[in-house]
Order: sequence, then structure tokens, then C-alpha cells
Amino acid sequence: MEKHILKIIVIIVSLILPFYFDPFSSLGFVPASVFILNLVLGFLIAVAILALQWKFKNIELRVTIGAAVGVVVGAWLALIVNRLFPADLKMLGVSLLIIRPTIYLFFLYTGITLGARTGERFAMEKLVSLFKEGELRKMYKILDTSIIIDGRIADLCETGFIDGILIIPQFVLKELQYIADSSDSIKRNRGRKGLDVLQRLKKSSLIKLIISEVDFPEIHEVDIKLIELARQMNAKIITNDFNLNKVAQLRGIDVLNINELANALKPVVLPGEIMKVFILKEGKEMNQGVGYLDDGTMVVVDNARRQIGKTIDITVTSVLQTTAGKMFFGRYGNDTEKMRKDREES
Repeated sequence: MEKHILKIIVIIVSLILPFYFDPFSSLGFVPASVFILNLVLGFLIAVAILALQWKFKNIELRVTIGAAVGVVVGAWLALIVNRLFPADLKMLGVSLLIIRPTIYLFFLYTGITLGARTGERFAMEKLVSLFKEGELRKMYKILDTSIIIDGRIADLCETGFIDGILIIPQFVLKELQYIADSSDSIKRNRGRKGLDVLQRLKKSSLIKLIISEVDFPEIHEVDIKLIELARQMNAKIITNDFNLNKVAQLRGIDVLNINELANALKPVVLPGEIMKVFILKEGKEMNQGVGYLDDGTMVVVDNARRQIGKTIDITVTSVLQTTAGKMFFGRYGNDTEKMRKDREES
């Protein structure tokens, strides 16, 4: 869709350009002939630009648009500069018949060069954002490959806690497809899971999903591409990749880390409180049992080895904060049961 819109812009600009500079009116043609010649010239310019873009398929169309805009601006500046000189003026013995074309060539070349370098600014999502309020631009959120494969982003979106527009870069989609086509069965299953998550996000009525075709051919690392795209779109990155999180923050990009959110939502339990735990297996120490809360938090319980397969009340003795999250330690015994009954009676 974006490519079609950009091609229409190329055609419109190319058709208008000859009418603005009107190169045939000074040659003595009648107005009807001038109109037809300008129209034909504009059509040829459009065909030439699109043909070059098709010939060099690796060049993004937005770069071609930038070069076309550079041509227009360069020609306009050259026209202004040439009109400053009288027709009979000579500079250093050189006639303006030679100086004028030189001025046009200089400004046209400069316009093409600068326009192509800034072509990324002509991405559709970038142009659309110019017509929105500054605060709305920050509602863009870019998803990386790891968060798509993780799958929790779909559940989070369905709760309504994620607002704004989710951006899926084309280079992330290609990486996901590459993983899904891997010969390794584990990688292949992870890739297919990610594609299923994207389908689920696309069908959701609570969020808007956009596939961005912005790419950075000179950059090979996907993480750096994500950071550059986030900088251009003034967007945030949603990820659970620890390294991407740190690098993006060092470069001034806002990051939403799902793992940090999950840790923040874990229950707050103080030593001495009573909680229910399902004892799943034996612990490393004698007479220990190990259980897990609904959010995956590990609980190590003393005197619970004989309670494997049961849900019991335990007394929390300590809480340990690790890099992977929190870990609870507790004790099972008669005092726990007594404390539970006292609490119920009170």
C-alpha cells in the first residue's frame, strides 16, 4: 500500500514540474502545443524515475522520492539564482550561456544527493506523524523478534494495558520467517509460534498493527536497526531481550521490558505471612519441598518433603531478590496451621 501511494506522488510531482518551469514557452510554440509538450515531458520524467527504481530494486522507493524532491528544490533554487543575473552579463569573460547551465547542474546534483540521503524521512508512517500532535507520535511501539516469539504481548494487548500503534518492521518479519523455516525443529516451532502471535495481534480489535517497510541496508544487526527506527519514529521498543534493553537505553530510546513488568506484578509477601503453595517436587536440602506460584515464582519450603502433590499453607520466612526475579522461602508445620486458624478467627 505504501509503495503505491509513493508511486502516485512521484507521478504527480513529475507531471507538475514541467508546467512550473515551462521550458517550451520561450521556443515560440502555441499554448496548446506547450501544454502537450509539458505533459509529455512530465510523463517521461515519471517513467524514468520509476524505471530507475525498478532497475535498482535494492534502493528503497522513499530514497527515490527524496531524490525527486531534491531535483525540484534544486531546479527552483537554480532558477532563482539565474534570474539574479542580467542576460548580457559576462563573468571573467565567460558568457551566461555557459554559466546558467552550470548553475542548474550544480543545484540539481546537490538536490539529488541531499534528497537521496534524507529519503528515509519520506516513509509513510513518518509523513503521517507530521500531521499529528507531538504526544501522539510517542504512541508508536515497535516489537522485536523476541517479544513476538514470547507470546505474552498478545495477552497483554487483550487486557487493554497497551495503547497506541504497534509497529512490526519488515526486517523483524523476515527474521521471524527465517526462524520459522529453520531446519532445527525447536527454532522452527518458535518461529511458527511467533507468526501465530502476529496473526492474533492482527485480528485483535483493541490495537492497531502496522507493518513498516523502513530498512537500513547499511546496518546488518537487527537490534541496531530497531534502535534507529525507534529514533526516527520517536517510538518505544517493546522487548524481553536484556541486551537490547540496555543498548537502547544507553542510546536514549525508551524501552518497555515485559520481564520487568512481570517481576513488578509478582505478589508482595512479607516474612511471617501465610500463603498457599502446591508442592511439586523435592528440594536440594533434607526434608525440603519446592513449589511454584501461578506466576512462576519459586517457593522453597522446609518440612514439606512428605507433602509433594498437595496444596498446603506455609509461613513465609524470607524473600530473596535475584536477577531472574523473586524467590520465597517458607516453613510448613503445626505453627503454620495455628497461625492460619488464629487469622480466620480474627
